[in-house]
Amino acid sequence: MKSESHLDDLRRDIDEVDREILQLLARRMQLVLQVGEFKRKHHLAVYDPERERRMLERLASNSPAPLSAESARRIFERLIDESRSLEQRHVNEK
Repeated sequence: MKSESHLDDLRRDIDEVDREILQLLARRMQLVLQVGEFKRKHHLAVYDPERERRMLERLASNSPAPLSAESARRIFERLIDESRSLEQRHVNEK
């Protein structure tokens, strides 16, 4: 059926976007580790609430449709939380 084929095509497109997102997340986490290394060497705190607040405001205010500002905020809150956990583990293991 044509409609099922179209649905399969859309799902393949979603799968491809998901693969791209994973690659970008891995790249972001590599940068997080570099930030953690810098902070460790310079005896800086991992958690910077003001930086996180500014990031979330910027990301929410720049979220393109159909992504709402609140959805973008929730997604990035989770991403930042995971990033902070990774960074903290990295800083603590050295």
